[in-house]
Amino acid sequence: MNGKAVTRGEAHLSTRTRLERGRTALGPALELVHTGRAPTRAVLTAELGVTRATAGAVAAELEALGLISVDAKPSAAAGSQGRPSHRLSVAGDGPVALAAQVHADGFRAALVGLGGRIVATAPGCETIDADPAQVLGSVIEAGAQLLRETGRRCVGAGLAVPSAVAEPEGTALNPLHLAWPAGAQVREIFADCVRGAGIEGPAFTGNDVNLAALAEHRHGAGRGARDLLCVATGHRGVGGALVLDGRLHTGSSGLALEVGHLTVNPEGRPCYCGSRGCLDVETDPMAFLAAAGAEPSPEGLLVQARRLVAEEYADPAVRTAVEALIDRLGLGLAGLVNILNPDRIILGGLHRALLEADPERLRAVVADRSLWGRSGGVPILACTLDHNSLVGAAELAWQPVLDDPLGALG
Repeated sequence: MNGKAVTRGEAHLSTRTRLERGRTALGPALELVHTGRAPTRAVLTAELGVTRATAGAVAAELEALGLISVDAKPSAAAGSQGRPSHRLSVAGDGPVALAAQVHADGFRAALVGLGGRIVATAPGCETIDADPAQVLGSVIEAGAQLLRETGRRCVGAGLAVPSAVAEPEGTALNPLHLAWPAGAQVREIFADCVRGAGIEGPAFTGNDVNLAALAEHRHGAGRGARDLLCVATGHRGVGGALVLDGRLHTGSSGLALEVGHLTVNPEGRPCYCGSRGCLDVETDPMAFLAAAGAEPSPEGLLVQARRLVAEEYADPAVRTAVEALIDRLGLGLAGLVNILNPDRIILGGLHRALLEADPERLRAVVADRSLWGRSGGVPILACTLDHNSLVGAAELAWQPVLDDPLGALG
């Protein structure tokens, strides 16, 4: 017999080494399946740079934790040759994260599984109390009811708020469009509400547009971008977020990219920040309704503004308002492109509707004002996820599981 004989001790050591490597790979493997980048075991093997046996062991471990499903006998595609690789997908009945969002027109709670799948949502509330504890207690109560109804295991909770959230304190520094006091301890209040409802797992809080960008980068229009700029209207105001080299950029203390306070109309409306003509008050739903001559309706500012663009664009007043907001938005985006040089821009909220109404006008404004616009225009795309801030809030709660599945759930 050629070669060196393998002793029982050496075989045991090899098996143990493979298991240790597999456990180290659990988090990266789960993230690949979570973001849709490893639809098969063959792709997982290649992405992880491990053997087929190790990839199989990793997939089996994640399946045993109830996080993914492995189809060992997938049907072959038409015209393909050879045995098809095992297909991997997130578990349809697996654990969920509790996600919550608060905005000027109300709040909403949802349960979100791996892959950014919204499993259940509670009816949104349309009134926001001036006491953060009252609001967050109500939204957690709605989320806890969803957990009771579905019987799902909860890995943690995430909250999206329309304010910069200072790190590491977790305070909402400028909830300008809520009646909350500046500096409200939203993370601490939220965590207390989560614990008070008997919900297990950690609690996290973040800015709503930051979380929308995170969700879109992992599951939506931003997937595959390295340096992604997201600009979006909420129900009131404008926010921005930046993903750099695949990671959300929040600055030294969580306050980066307050794009809403770029001046785009020096003679424009007074802004809540004390300046004038900011993107925040020149391109949000309230600005659009005022420009179109429409009175705010009970359906909510963002819903009403998007409906006007979609259904009444032929109305000269609506078209003129759309063009005015596109020109101001394009001016702001061009400035951001000159500073940040992103490889993709995605727009959400009312800005998505403006893009869809007249994409060429917006792209032309950005190109004309941008240093790189004519030689290397930046793709400008619409956000694709419904409730992307909710999905992003859930991503915060899922992150400890993605980092260490065994440690978080084992």
